[in-house]
Amino acid sequence: MNISQQRGGVGPQARATDRSLARRAELISIGRKLFADTSYDALSMDDIARHAHVAKGLIYYYFKSKRGYYLAIVEDSVAELVTSAAAGLELPAVDRVHRTIDRYLRYAEHHQAAYRTIVSGGVGFDTQVHAIRDGVREAIVATIAEGAYGRRDISPLARMGLFAWVCSVEGATLDWIARPGLTRDSMRELLVKTLGGTLRAIEELEPRYTAPPPARRDG
Repeated sequence: MNISQQRGGVGPQARATDRSLARRAELISIGRKLFADTSYDALSMDDIARHAHVAKGLIYYYFKSKRGYYLAIVEDSVAELVTSAAAGLELPAVDRVHRTIDRYLRYAEHHQAAYRTIVSGGVGFDTQVHAIRDGVREAIVATIAEGAYGRRDISPLARMGLFAWVCSVEGATLDWIARPGLTRDSMRELLVKTLGGTLRAIEELEPRYTAPPPARRDG
């Protein structure tokens, strides 16, 4: 055991790893802003390095290529969105649905560029970025299903109903952040009401998926 371990200190390798992770996170943060304002094809690695005030080789070191850099940015945004939306597991099921929608809207409101990138599936048609976006949709569907039905493994019809609702939420949210005429509270309540309609439609077509009481017209 060396002296730093005996004293409970952090060794040079650990400090180097922390610095490396912090540097990588900083580059991702810079990249979010760059790709928000400029198309993927219009940005060269030289442009990125100049804006980031680093040597181009450093970006290659962390991300291997421009595409690798871009995918890291998208994946980072996705992780933040899913984590934010799925928070509140300690809440009752119905409250969890409200919390999920509110967190989703908060993320879109405060991270507009990242949200647009996630929802649009990236720049042009990139199958890997689209796969990341689809993963976000499935994660939100699973979160809503757990809140509404207490389970994530639902039938194809129930999944399609919730999936269609999530896709409509994406379009509505994009319009909302572009033309913020509604408060977040009003937007949340509107989306909750449309979710109620979706849950009632699912129950009508597949009665075993009973809409929770707040979604019922007589509830």
